[in-house]
Amino acid sequence: MPELPARGGAPYHAVQFYSNESCLYSTVATFVGEGFLAGEPALLIATEPHAKGIVEALTTRFIDVAAASRLGELTVLDAAATLSALTRHGDPDREQVEQQVAVLIERMRAGRKRARVRIYGEMVDLLWKAGRADAALNLERMWNELASRYAFSLLCGYSVGNFYKQATQFPDICAEHTHVLGADSQPSRVEPRRSMTPD
Repeated sequence: MPELPARGGAPYHAVQFYSNESCLYSTVATFVGEGFLAGEPALLIATEPHAKGIVEALTTRFIDVAAASRLGELTVLDAAATLSALTRHGDPDREQVEQQVAVLIERMRAGRKRARVRIYGEMVDLLWKAGRADAALNLERMWNELASRYAFSLLCGYSVGNFYKQATQFPDICAEHTHVLGADSQPSRVEPRRSMTPD
């Protein structure tokens, strides 16, 4: 079972390299479900098929997804639409990321200022699939900048199939994360990669 972020602990920016969707859904559902138990709301920024798979995985864990959504505990956003909203002249825009994401995080934490928001995102994977590795790395760095000021734990998803043509930048992606999850049929042990400045 993957090591999960401790409540109120150090910054957590993990990456899940997945070889199949079922592994991804299980990892994300565990990440989100453990957050619910700790009183931490969740934000999913995923493609429609992946959002559906994650919701189904949460349901198998006896989580009432409809109630969580109604109560503001769970927010689901489309990855492509969200990426478009955060993009200017074809690249992720720091000002848009700062304004829109920060506002959403603070809105989800309203009334529970000691809680962290758990975020799963795959906008970076969409950029990587499009052959835009530099843009994906820039967005990862923007997330890290936000993590120094706002309380959230972040899990990013990347399909390993997208790295064959851009394998040289694989270490760069790993370096932007505090934890790396391997591409196995089951969630692997999380390995710390580097420290980040706490928020």
